[in-house]
Amino acid sequence: MPPLLQLRDIRLGFGGAPLLQGADLSLSPGERLALVGRNGSGKSTLLKLGAGEMEADAGERFVQPNARLGYLPQEPDLAGFGGVLDYVLAGLGEADDPRRARALLGALDIDPAASPASLSGGQARRAALARTLASDPDILLLDEPTNHLDIRAIEWLEAELGQSRAALVVVSHDRRLLANLTRAVVWLDRGATRRLDQGFSAFEAWRDAALFDEEREGHKLDRRIAAEEDWLRYGVTARRKRNQRRVDELRALRAKRRVARRALGEAKMIASDAPLSGKLAIEAENAAKAYDEAKPVVADFSIRLLRGDRLAVVGPNGAGKTTLINLLTGALEPDRGSVRLGVNLAIASLDQRRASLEPTTTLVEALTGGGSDFVMVNGRRKHVVGYMRDFLFSADQARTPIGRLSGGERGRLMLARAFAQPSNLLALDEPTNDLDIETLDVLEDLLADYAGTVILSSHDRDFLDRVATSVLASEGDGRWIEYAGGYSDMIAQRGLPARPEEKTPKRAPRMETRSASSKRHLSFKEKHALEVLPARIETLRGELQKLDSALADPNFHARDPNGFADASQNYGAKQEELSRTEEEWLNLEILREEIEGSA
Repeated sequence: MPPLLQLRDIRLGFGGAPLLQGADLSLSPGERLALVGRNGSGKSTLLKLGAGEMEADAGERFVQPNARLGYLPQEPDLAGFGGVLDYVLAGLGEADDPRRARALLGALDIDPAASPASLSGGQARRAALARTLASDPDILLLDEPTNHLDIRAIEWLEAELGQSRAALVVVSHDRRLLANLTRAVVWLDRGATRRLDQGFSAFEAWRDAALFDEEREGHKLDRRIAAEEDWLRYGVTARRKRNQRRVDELRALRAKRRVARRALGEAKMIASDAPLSGKLAIEAENAAKAYDEAKPVVADFSIRLLRGDRLAVVGPNGAGKTTLINLLTGALEPDRGSVRLGVNLAIASLDQRRASLEPTTTLVEALTGGGSDFVMVNGRRKHVVGYMRDFLFSADQARTPIGRLSGGERGRLMLARAFAQPSNLLALDEPTNDLDIETLDVLEDLLADYAGTVILSSHDRDFLDRVATSVLASEGDGRWIEYAGGYSDMIAQRGLPARPEEKTPKRAPRMETRSASSKRHLSFKEKHALEVLPARIETLRGELQKLDSALADPNFHARDPNGFADASQNYGAKQEELSRTEEEWLNLEILREEIEGSA
């Protein structure tokens, strides 16, 4: 079947290193693709090229004649329109039905008469979605469609796209949406694309295997470079002339290794630990907060948080998630009732609005406070450039003003600032905003291993399932109900029929202690280790068998004493490595069985 849209061998640069180097994208009728890659890898640029919003330096773009294309940019522009309805109708063709535009605005809870200038970021995103979907296009290119949307709107969008006949390419950090919608994945990495003809659910294991293979090839490349450098030192000198071809080959090898190292870099988030808090972290009793007496944000709210709890706060935009987090952490005083903080509580906070970031402040100044090149992390001085690299910033970005950073980079910077503070309670308001999938993986691992208490809000359902031990959900009219488990557990509990005498959902009972295996999920590193360790064990056994055969030769020592000593030492090292590897695999298998048994 001929493609509706095709980009072939796309190349594009902006004066520095090329952003796209031979990227491809092909979309057939009815196909649903996830376009994934790290922040700054060029995903938005590739979508703009597909939509015809910009031109590549080289390559081909083909769109099937008469195919209608709908494009949602990451930052929609509503300027110049008197009302939201005018903006949406302007995207329709002559044959399109305006009633669909009005129906979509109604479904998305947007006032058609509202002024675009009065809309919040989430409302502007909903208006842009209505405009994109209203014309019922054949091709949909969606760049971060879930940005600024609450969970209710995300689930509506997922259902709407699931019923659409359009061929779809979506860029999103929302893994649940990608897993539910897509049937193939295009991975944009270092300017080139790789395609997996399976849904997003299979992507992360496929990506990890590809990076593992690349790392293994990198070790081989290192050995080749070492051999070539040895030849340059000694071989060339002995001949008294240079072999330019081999010199050029060495340069190419070094360049290839630099690219490989860039690909394998990952964030290394570490939270600075404060001394443990008391067992009771926070206790609220009948707390209430309202900015308008007729519409309480928090009403008669009670909860006990213990050390080690990871509480997720969820609800529609405007429900009061940020207010509730501020009440629990003492940043706001309740109008009535009380909130008591436990002893020795050290709180590190992340503001979803990134309000503490001045656009003219440089990256280094934001991390150090100015006047120093060092950051204190877990009581140790660390050079700010090294700390920047832990959060995927390059040394060249040290003096970059914050105003020039992307949304994902600003999100990583805020995490870097928060995690540098010694803490035993993390209050994270929308920490997942704009983060790429790889960074989300690392953040999940950090929170899973964090010894203190975590309170967070997020619209990322998959993230909540992997991190939260309980979910606090808005039920309207200032009521907040706690449910044990993650987001999916909360949905399942809400779906249970209430007994006739129950007029409102009751708070799920809490236990003073928690079972780690019943609340925990395997991290991606653990899953990856379970996949690769058996092969490593077999490799080590094979190497030991070869060494054992060599050492069994009675003439080996007399023939080659140094070789015999090296082989004996290597045999001992391999045995130790095999024991460690088998023990690691066994512990992970036990953990996996415990988690699956408690599910």
